[in-house]
Amino acid sequence: MLRYLYASDLARFPRLARSMFTDRAEQFSRRLGWDVTVNAAGEERDQYDALNPLYVIWEGPDGAHGGSMRFLPTTGRTMVNEHFDFLNDGAPITSPFIWECTRFCLSPGADRRVAPALALGAGELMARFGLEHFVGVFDARMERIYRLMGLEPEVLGRSGEGRDAIGVGLWSMDAAAFAPTLAKVGVSRETSQGWLRYSLALGGAAPELAQAV
Repeated sequence: MLRYLYASDLARFPRLARSMFTDRAEQFSRRLGWDVTVNAAGEERDQYDALNPLYVIWEGPDGAHGGSMRFLPTTGRTMVNEHFDFLNDGAPITSPFIWECTRFCLSPGADRRVAPALALGAGELMARFGLEHFVGVFDARMERIYRLMGLEPEVLGRSGEGRDAIGVGLWSMDAAAFAPTLAKVGVSRETSQGWLRYSLALGGAAPELAQAV
């Protein structure tokens, strides 16, 4: 199932949280070779995890992480504006209708439902909070994955060549995209919306995000 959890709620799900951060270390540090920080517990965390972001997490039957993404409103601090603004000619991307999506991660044992489930979760957030786009930075390898998921971004800018190329783009999800995504996950729209309602009722909306509801 999908869980929608703010950072402040992660302590209530220790197995899920720990496995998310260790899977991030496996993917970003060891497999992709990114310059990220891995702590003594083997977890990949950064300064944006301290800003109480909203995580969309696929939880397996054993309570462990299957895949996840991290969201922050662009009206506050974001990675794209503080570290990758050069990809958009220095222009900040700031709007109450755009959230930043980062740290797209799949566990080593993730099944084929997990990636479309995360896309489904992003779509539910967009519908629930009245958003128009998500913004994110991606590399050439991730662009191929997005293409396979049917979620190609509107590219705003690129830098570099070949495998070293990175870009910044906007994603949206219209109503027509829900049916094929739901079919890939194998759930109904009622179930998908129920996951979000349950999570928000369980943890409550963070103050800076509740204003957008």
